[in-house]
Amino acid sequence: MNFKITGTGSYLPNKILTNQDLSEMVDTNDEWIIQRVGVKTRHVAEEESAEDMAVAAAEKALEMSGVSASELDLIVVATFSGSTIIPSVAGVVQQRIGAVCPSFDISSACSGFIFALDTAAGFFERGKAKKALVIGTEKISKFVDWNDRNTCVIFGDGAGAAVLEEGDGYLSSYLFTKGGNDVIEIPAYGGISPFDKVEHKRSTIFMNGQETFKFAVKAITSDLMKVVHDAGLELEDIDYIVPHQANMRIIQYAVQRLKIPQEKFFVNIEKYGNTSAASVPIALDELNRSGKLKKGMSVAMSAFGGGLSSGACVLKWYI
Repeated sequence: MNFKITGTGSYLPNKILTNQDLSEMVDTNDEWIIQRVGVKTRHVAEEESAEDMAVAAAEKALEMSGVSASELDLIVVATFSGSTIIPSVAGVVQQRIGAVCPSFDISSACSGFIFALDTAAGFFERGKAKKALVIGTEKISKFVDWNDRNTCVIFGDGAGAAVLEEGDGYLSSYLFTKGGNDVIEIPAYGGISPFDKVEHKRSTIFMNGQETFKFAVKAITSDLMKVVHDAGLELEDIDYIVPHQANMRIIQYAVQRLKIPQEKFFVNIEKYGNTSAASVPIALDELNRSGKLKKGMSVAMSAFGGGLSSGACVLKWYI
């Protein structure tokens, strides 16, 4: 017995940063950003924390599912941008929604939500959970160098969540990690220990754009083909693909390589930018609430990013 998704939710901060706004901060313009990334606006958390956004998304997902927080057996949060190292974001969410269950964070950057789903699947398989909450939440704006036009135009903040219950909706999955910090890195805060002799870098995003692009295109195509095959399906059997919203050109290259209609890819990057671990669950919730997903449809999800890491899965839709 694994799981099925019975509710989704998402939250985007009130502050919207347009390409015009960014052009007044750094040397860039709307045409340059859209051509290279595909983003028109992004939401930035001014007052909200990663925890605040996670709670808001969780409450919406729980409401849709009809599951109360007290019924949850597990909470897994994918994030690297919590307000504190201890307590975990999941622990804060658990307290604030009134749950009483094991709760913990995992960190795998933009692939985090897929990793979190697969982690939760293990609890269902071992009979340790009947109802679970999986969240992706990021306040990535606090790590952005807003003077770097190559990265500041890409990212946004937000959270997405899904409620899982016992079922047979998780058809296949694949996770991958290629360790290293030469392509994408966010250094940790150094602290104030008098014994620490390591020279610490600023906690801002470093990204080798060209290498990231090559890894992402290869990952999304190979991972999707593997999980679709493992689910006993063909690509044409998949009704919707929900990819990580990192760069519109990455998605377009994947469409060409997979030779499937672009309409099958759900894309919202133009509105939200790259929200890292929140990207896939935000898109899934938006697709779900659009009414386009129907019970019995096959849905594939794919993500890739820092680590380097990637992951994909295939779901049978039950809502």
